[in-house]
Amino acid sequence: MNDRSRSPVERLTAVLQEFPALAIAVSGGVDSLTLASVAQHAMATPPLMVHATSAAVPAEATTRVREVALAQGWNLREIGAGEFDDPDYLANPYDRCYYCKSNLYRSMAAITDRPLASGTNVDDLSDYRPGLRAASEREVVHPFVMAGIDKRQVREIARHFGLHYAELPAQPCLASRIETGIPIRTVDLAFVDRLETLIRNTLELNAVVRVRVRASGVHVELGEWPSTDIASRLEETIRGFCIRHAYRFAALQPYRQGSAFVEAA
Repeated sequence: MNDRSRSPVERLTAVLQEFPALAIAVSGGVDSLTLASVAQHAMATPPLMVHATSAAVPAEATTRVREVALAQGWNLREIGAGEFDDPDYLANPYDRCYYCKSNLYRSMAAITDRPLASGTNVDDLSDYRPGLRAASEREVVHPFVMAGIDKRQVREIARHFGLHYAELPAQPCLASRIETGIPIRTVDLAFVDRLETLIRNTLELNAVVRVRVRASGVHVELGEWPSTDIASRLEETIRGFCIRHAYRFAALQPYRQGSAFVEAA
């Protein structure tokens, strides 16, 4: 199934067709949307798509899932994963993602007896992903990994099928913006979502933007640095937004992946 002489599309299709049925966790990012879109057409039994809604999921991600589901005729279920009832998750430890995914997969298993699948790709295996431990405990399958497909190839597959979200930047949950050890609060997540949306609308919709809530204040990180004039105006806008919402603005700086995670000593 991982024959490199075949295209990524062929390898993924072959993997998906090994399963008589699947329930796919669809977050609204390019990985899970692409997996779900291909599975919808490749599998004899259309998969059950499951999208968890919560304060940690960007509103635009839920909107995107609903739009694609309607356009492609998905069997979509929206659930509450229950992570906000979990004190371990709310405490925001370094392995917070483990508790998040544990709640998600438990909630999915409660509504279906189908095997559970995620959009994890090969590149994710080299990153710190405590959620993969939760997936292993629930025997969640990772079709992209089984097919030997990395992030670049995920986007290649999305473009092959003409999926309009192929160039979406990585979009981890909003809780990833909160510095390790600062408790997860819905008010902070709403603030992050609104400010990131404002910044992307000012720059471009696919801009890489991270609003980090840290003990030292709000740090805004940009994937591509704008011109001096735009950066100056943007910083003024961000500072005003923070003041209006009673947050202290700390810095506008280049993007660093996972910079809100602080490993325990």
